[in-house]
Amino acid sequence: MPATLPLLSAKVIDHVTLVVTDLERSQQFYRDVLGMTPVERPAFGFPGLWFQSGNTQIHMNVAGEEAGRAGLPKCDGTCTSRGFHFAFEVDDCDAAAQILRDNGIEIAVGPKTRPDGPRQLYVYDPDDHLVEIFSHV
Repeated sequence: MPATLPLLSAKVIDHVTLVVTDLERSQQFYRDVLGMTPVERPAFGFPGLWFQSGNTQIHMNVAGEEAGRAGLPKCDGTCTSRGFHFAFEVDDCDAAAQILRDNGIEIAVGPKTRPDGPRQLYVYDPDDHLVEIFSHV
């Protein structure tokens, strides 16, 4: 069906849902490492957590029969950063890299400079979701 106009008008990415194996371990990563704010979650009949960063939320559900398995397969391509990932902006990517290293968090790729100028690095969360950290500095 050829379209000359968009069918919808998406405004923002409201949330991303991640399937995780351990809510406490994931909470420590997203709250204590990335600095996301835990937010109240509706009283669903299954365990989970919600976090806020800017206007976007991360929703976490526990792996199981209904949610499926946790994480994603690690990128099997030669360029990790081209695989499925999501990104968070920080003030200084290189300073973030040092903080991560100082706290024993392995950096999968980077820091490196994108062709358009921002600095970026990649880390895996506890369930192997690839997370980009970038800055415009």
